[in-house]
Amino acid sequence: MHVIKNVNLETVCGITSKLPENTLPEVAFAGKSNVGKSSLINGLMNRKSYARTSQQPGKTQTINFYNINQEIYFVDLPGYGYAKVSEAIKAKWGTMIERYLHTSRQLRLVFLLIDIRHEPSANDKHMYSWIVDQGFNPVIIATKLDKLKRSQVQKNIKQIKVGLNVTEGTPIIPFSAVSKQGRDEIWELIEQYALNSEI
Repeated sequence: MHVIKNVNLETVCGITSKLPENTLPEVAFAGKSNVGKSSLINGLMNRKSYARTSQQPGKTQTINFYNINQEIYFVDLPGYGYAKVSEAIKAKWGTMIERYLHTSRQLRLVFLLIDIRHEPSANDKHMYSWIVDQGFNPVIIATKLDKLKRSQVQKNIKQIKVGLNVTEGTPIIPFSAVSKQGRDEIWELIEQYALNSEI
């Protein structure tokens, strides 16, 4: 298990901000607004409420760069697919995410969060193919595992696999923010792809 010594929200980029030219490796987290992205990031960082969780989906309207241990950045991308946001703003967020995926020199791994309880939405499918188009093979994190009966898990993972038409061999990791199940597997992938630690 990775020991988190320090966490620092170092850079917050709005729609017009210049993206930072970081020298440390980056891993990015994408997902629709209420999929549990902040809870996942907090769980990975071993912090209760560092990434802002919100009762109002769609609050993350910026790209947030969290510096972990001075060795890696967690990059929290704006949540997509929230109905109360105007089309014009959605388009700007889309451009912002695309610009980040396209221009970051340090991005090593992209995680796409999907709610395990539901079939992937049109937005989820769009985001998946978009990430793939930018040259990345995203790892799928199936969130809200604790809200599902154990007997349903495999069926729902298959539903995600088929719904997104994922590339053969793509990891799909069920994650629970409550029990932290899945956290170690996610860290293993981060270490393998972004930190190249001899674990």
